[in-house]
Amino acid sequence: MKTVKLLVLAALLSLAAGTANSADRAIYPAPGQARADLAAALKTAATTHRRILLDFGGNWCPDCQVLDVYLHDARNKPILDANFVHVHINIGHEDANLDVAAKYGILIKKGVPALAVLSEHGALLYSQRDHQFSAMRTMQSSSVTQFLVQWRPPRAGCSVMVVNC
Repeated sequence: MKTVKLLVLAALLSLAAGTANSADRAIYPAPGQARADLAAALKTAATTHRRILLDFGGNWCPDCQVLDVYLHDARNKPILDANFVHVHINIGHEDANLDVAAKYGILIKKGVPALAVLSEHGALLYSQRDHQFSAMRTMQSSSVTQFLVQWRPPRAGCSVMVVNC
């Protein structure tokens, strides 16, 4: 019984350490980089026929950190890489790039992370207007999988039900 308690304690400490380290990850570049990153993504998307996933948030945001982990897990990373050009847009402490967010219909006051999907030519296809992803800590990776599959570009012979198509 004592061994089981020690194993549970070790697992909890490991989880806590991993969570603390993820909050230190700088996944959002400096706010001033947003326009250049967006312009580069538009060029890449046009030549590779992928959609653009705009990811609004901040490095201080734990739910943004969880979203990034889910986007890059073993199930979602292949879908993300094959179908999207992913752009992190730093909103500072809700005081930066608000004009970029507004251009794409993102209401930062509803919470972050907030996502928008653009076509390969930059047309807005989806804009998160509520706080669908702002509680990522309580969601599963499968929620991100469903979102990516729903918004990936259509391919001949594929349906929205097939994940690896």
